[in-house]
Amino acid sequence: MRAITIPEFGTADVLRLDDVEVPEPGPGQVSVDVAYAGANFAEILYRRGVVDVPLPFVPGIEVSGHVRALGPGVEGLRVGQAVAALTIVDSGGYAEVVTTSADLVAPLDGYDLGLDVAAGLPSNSATAFLVLDRVARVEPGEDVLVHAAAGGAGSQLGQAARLLGAGRVVGAVGSPAKIEAARAFGYDEVVLRERVAEAGRFDVVVDMVGGAARRSSLDLLAPMGRMVVMGNASGAEDVGISADELWFTNKTVSGFNLAAFSAAFPEEAGRALRRAVAAAAGKELRVHVESLRLEEAARAHRRIESGSTTGKLVLEVRRP
Repeated sequence: MRAITIPEFGTADVLRLDDVEVPEPGPGQVSVDVAYAGANFAEILYRRGVVDVPLPFVPGIEVSGHVRALGPGVEGLRVGQAVAALTIVDSGGYAEVVTTSADLVAPLDGYDLGLDVAAGLPSNSATAFLVLDRVARVEPGEDVLVHAAAGGAGSQLGQAARLLGAGRVVGAVGSPAKIEAARAFGYDEVVLRERVAEAGRFDVVVDMVGGAARRSSLDLLAPMGRMVVMGNASGAEDVGISADELWFTNKTVSGFNLAAFSAAFPEEAGRALRRAVAAAAGKELRVHVESLRLEEAARAHRRIESGSTTGKLVLEVRRP
């Protein structure tokens, strides 16, 4: 089968379209004939060698497509069924066939949802509900700030905050060109990251940028506020946070990593994915996707790295 591989760590130029063996599902797994694969910053981290993976490596943390085969012990799914799936635990989504835990698969039966849109849900949309509900525990009426508000995850976090009953929902972006794009995803206000200190105090801040944004975010937290760290897109050095400062100011800092969470709690990650699918199909979540061909994976990576993307890029692996 065709697959994009990482034969060596490096720039987007190392990505290669190869022929690789078709994987077979093991106990509790399914294999999926992939229609679309989401393109994410996580795959860039794999490609750069930030995450230690064996080479050659097939990236791809989320897909849509149709169930190809069921492994031993799998119930509740059927061959040929349209699905969205998280493939983040073992990766492999940039390929014509991928395997994953059956717990991380969401059926699309009965939903008016295109497979291109469905491929953009497993990572960002499921994460949005997990981060805000499970980790930050947003309460009705609380104020929420989301960094990188026009990006894939940011585009979903603001909407999920609204669905969970948040009060004021503010997005921060890195350039004026992204302000209108972020506003289209339901934020009450959108501010430039350099001026976020003027936005007031927040009960919850979600930071996937790191560096100066992480430090300023901690300062913006109200007493009993919670900051969730879920990335370091800036590539800045880690920000040290004083435990004594948290103690004296009644603040909390938590981390969320979807891969580790999905490996430890696959059933809960799967429930979040199914919740996201239902919300998108019910028009409660707006997911803006742009499709590129599988062989354009390097182009997708360059665009994500440049910070120029808004919404979600997906790779068309095979025509449905």
